[in-house]
Amino acid sequence: MWTRVPRVKFSNGFDIPLIGLGTYLTRGEEGVKSIKQAIDIGYRHIDTAYRYGNECEVGQAVNEKIREGFVAREDLFITTKLWNSFHAPQHVAEAFKRSMEKLNLDYVDLYLMHMPMGLGFRGFQEQDLIAYDSSGKVICSDVDFCDTWKAMEELVHSGKVRSIGVSNFNSEQLQRLLSSASIKPATNQVECNPGFTQKRLIQFCRHLGITVTAFSPMGRVDRCDSSSRVTADVLLHPNVTAIGAKYGKTTAQIVLRYLIEIGTIPIPKPSNRAETLQNIDIFDFRLTPDEVTLMDQFDGGKRAVPLKYYNHHRDYPFGSEEI
Repeated sequence: MWTRVPRVKFSNGFDIPLIGLGTYLTRGEEGVKSIKQAIDIGYRHIDTAYRYGNECEVGQAVNEKIREGFVAREDLFITTKLWNSFHAPQHVAEAFKRSMEKLNLDYVDLYLMHMPMGLGFRGFQEQDLIAYDSSGKVICSDVDFCDTWKAMEELVHSGKVRSIGVSNFNSEQLQRLLSSASIKPATNQVECNPGFTQKRLIQFCRHLGITVTAFSPMGRVDRCDSSSRVTADVLLHPNVTAIGAKYGKTTAQIVLRYLIEIGTIPIPKPSNRAETLQNIDIFDFRLTPDEVTLMDQFDGGKRAVPLKYYNHHRDYPFGSEEI
């Protein structure tokens, strides 16, 4: 048995599954196995990035399931991302070409600008993706992300990309991008979890007809610092446990359902098969308005992923007043 995931439409008419599979740190043969397992369970939305270094694994898993006849390409939704050091317009097409070669696909469903901050370009190899100066500070570039976007629009015109979007953009940056764009971003992929709900940004994007995709919906499970404990506190909270008991769900499932209720498309990264099964099993119930309000109370306004290594960039999006 596999779960059929509901879909929502982008403003351009293409649709996207309402939950995705995050693949950050998913690599090697175990990574291929876990992605294939997720497709077997019912995931059709797979999120990767050039920076993750695992587009080959995603492509291998996807193509093997297609060859098996288990799934058709048109039933899958594949997202990858343009890395920061490729923002110069002359690098965009080559970066995308390399992603396509690794994925071994004819097209991608969604291509995102990974961040608004352009970085210094050294090359396309993994060791070249971030350059540092003599003091250890990340080297930035002065490329305007609006110029990067124009080069991404050409990929849509080529037929190799169905939709384009952004990630980690604040509201002012979205407005500036829209002022010169010919194609509206389909989505803004941002951190969103009970400790950092982004409700103002979600409302802002909804007004513009831009969906919001939620990365790190459980905080940062790959880190052990205090920022990741916000969601841990939620998962263990007796009120959330009580909601889970009411619906016969885990507290993690309650968190994912909550993120859907407030208007996002979560892309959790499960750590094992049990989590892979549980994360997708959230479409047979709805939270009540009172339960949503209860979950709202965990929002402490603190990011688990502040991207602090780039905070000296002129386009760093996380100022104190940003939404």
